[in-house]
Amino acid sequence: MTDAPLDPNLGGGEGSEEERLRPSSLSQFIGQAPLVHNLQVAMGAAQKRGDVLDHVLFCGPPGLGKTTLARIISEEMGGRLHSANGPALSKPADLASILTQLEEGDVFFLDEIHRISPVLEEYLYSAMEDFVIDIVLEPGTPNSRAIRLDLPPFTLVGATTKEGSMQAPFRDRFGIVERLKYYGVEDLQKVVERSARIYELDVEGGAARELASRSRGTPRIANRFLRRARDLATLEGEGPLTLAMVERCLEMLDVDDLGLQYLDRRILEVLYESGSRPIGLNAIAVAIGEDRATVEDVYEPFLVQRGLIQKTGQGRMLTDRGMIRVHRWQSPL
Repeated sequence: MTDAPLDPNLGGGEGSEEERLRPSSLSQFIGQAPLVHNLQVAMGAAQKRGDVLDHVLFCGPPGLGKTTLARIISEEMGGRLHSANGPALSKPADLASILTQLEEGDVFFLDEIHRISPVLEEYLYSAMEDFVIDIVLEPGTPNSRAIRLDLPPFTLVGATTKEGSMQAPFRDRFGIVERLKYYGVEDLQKVVERSARIYELDVEGGAARELASRSRGTPRIANRFLRRARDLATLEGEGPLTLAMVERCLEMLDVDDLGLQYLDRRILEVLYESGSRPIGLNAIAVAIGEDRATVEDVYEPFLVQRGLIQKTGQGRMLTDRGMIRVHRWQSPL
């Protein structure tokens, strides 16, 4: 068994594998039907008018397709994709070097956009609204001066797991704001079956559904589990991937029937041991040996969504369902 966290942001050295599985158009994108429809309308209207698409903000947990959607927007709108990660941008010059490379209709994808500084947020205001930026030449010297550069019309696509961490004036400058939700089992099964076809892997229907039901509502995790199950099927023969193989693979990965893994269970156990007393996020992180951000961004959203824990003003607490779940581990039949 493994104690490795199920962080959807971790590539596991399989970036090229993930690239193979990414849909290249909205017609291939599975799930998130209202969001996909809204994008189709917005992109179709922009193309008909001959305009660039409004700036887009995608919100929601990691692994649900925000990066894939940015690539699809770039592809379908006919522009190049330029990508950056929020924490990697520390000063206006970092942004300026990217913005000045843009051509008309290009897409600038800024992941973890909530983690850029307020200074950079304000720097983007004029770029988003008026397609201009101000650059200071020879800063810190008597000869320093500012010049204004025009930018070609472009689309900024931001991705965030923490919409509330963005300043309201910045968030309001996005013309399209969409939230991605955890996938249902039916849509996630379609994701698994599509990925299996790309891998040329024969998968029994029951096996695909089992993978879907234990993948935390997240396509990236479902595809990772499929790769591990494919390894097992490869070793055991050339037949289809069966339900028994999937169950054995997930047991090896220490994934239970809800998709909970070791650290999920540790969080629930810490809350259980506190009785009815709420526990703060920092205390939970220390107790399980993880940093606060990982607990808050990776594990907690799914536990809340499944109704196992609740967030209060004083801290986190187990729900009745979470209490029953821990009792089940501690008193096995």
